[in-house]
Amino acid sequence: MATKEFKKAARIILVGAPGVGKGTQAERLMKRYPQLSAVSSGDLLREGVRSKTPLGLEAETFIRSGNLVPDDMILKLILNELKSKRWVSSQSSVSDTSPAKPSKSPSASFILDGFPRTAMQASRLDGLIPINLVVSLITPVNIILSRIASRWVHAPSGRVYNTGFNAPKAVGKDDITGEPLTKRTDDDEETWRLRLRKFDETSQPLLEHYDRKGVLWTVKGDSSDEITPQLFQELESRFG
Repeated sequence: MATKEFKKAARIILVGAPGVGKGTQAERLMKRYPQLSAVSSGDLLREGVRSKTPLGLEAETFIRSGNLVPDDMILKLILNELKSKRWVSSQSSVSDTSPAKPSKSPSASFILDGFPRTAMQASRLDGLIPINLVVSLITPVNIILSRIASRWVHAPSGRVYNTGFNAPKAVGKDDITGEPLTKRTDDDEETWRLRLRKFDETSQPLLEHYDRKGVLWTVKGDSSDEITPQLFQELESRFG
């Protein structure tokens, strides 16, 4: 895949239902645009806990008690990461009354993953750093359910196969170990229909929030391969 360069900083969020292929699109975008980095709130949280940073230790108390980590704490983790890369001023703070002034350098481009998930969280993020593109990835529900029905996993390694487009070399066997593949316990249609309905309920206000901001763009396709070229074209028109 040929790489391309941005001429200005892209600050992107991908929004899509479970099974729509957000991870696939993020990987392809970062291969296409080497200036683009991933900023994952989940990874930052896990790393903070593992490294026993002050924020990580504070977050761990919530995790151990079975509570959600507060939004303020997630925002601080994100801001600290952006500051460490010098993509925002080192003086920026979550309590600032106006958003941080982000770097305009193309190398300060990122995809933010895992946050925000609600319109309220998006409003809090607006006060921290301005996002300039939110991509709504849409694939029909029947296509997503078909993908899930065709999905098999090698539980010990986490390797995932799909009989529709990434089939194992031998039916029902892991390519590396030859061990049997299994279905995930939650990969049944009713569980997935419930997850998809819940996603629709929570994502609609989030998308409406970003639509009012003028940064929402929607792309539709039955497969990742249909969506990717459209995504490349849109990013190049905005940031190339």
